[in-house]
Amino acid sequence: MRVNEIFYSLQGEGWFAGMAAVFVRFSGCNLKCPFCDTDFKSYTEMTEKEIADEIAKYPAELVVITGGEPALQLTESLVEKIHALEKSVAVETNGTKPLPDNVDWVTLSPKEPFVGASGAITLKRADEVKIVCNGDDAELEKLIGIANSIDCWHMYIQPCDTGDAAKNQKVAEYCVDYVKKHPKWKLSLQTQKILKIR
Repeated sequence: MRVNEIFYSLQGEGWFAGMAAVFVRFSGCNLKCPFCDTDFKSYTEMTEKEIADEIAKYPAELVVITGGEPALQLTESLVEKIHALEKSVAVETNGTKPLPDNVDWVTLSPKEPFVGASGAITLKRADEVKIVCNGDDAELEKLIGIANSIDCWHMYIQPCDTGDAAKNQKVAEYCVDYVKKHPKWKLSLQTQKILKIR
């Protein structure tokens, strides 16, 4: 498997925000989102056993599989190896590819309005949906439509980090206003950036 990095930190976003977690970042993605701020192109080839052995070094019970797009590589057998360590597996995905049935938690972040038809989702169920919002009404409306087609428990709107502090403030205010008007949604922040941790 092509692994960009494995590291130990706190989950910064969504339902598990604040929890200690082992992060496994796979290299490669099938989409090219204009706002992507993740370096996932470099990689080290690792076997499933090597990945599990690295995960076992850390005490957290939560393992977050991310990318890039983890569905391009994640296997049922790797999830089983992580379960054998008595850890649960959460996956962060764009929803365009199927996932192994034995993952414990799915965070789906649809990207179709940003990348076109290549971002059309195939997953119909998730534990949480996380919409990245840049303050554009038309894009948000499309994302909300996609989110409403998914069977999920928790729905988050997350301000996009534009790289510009003044614009970020406006986007955050936009998201807060949206949640106040639509309280079935919750605000998710990238607290790892606020705390300046990985």
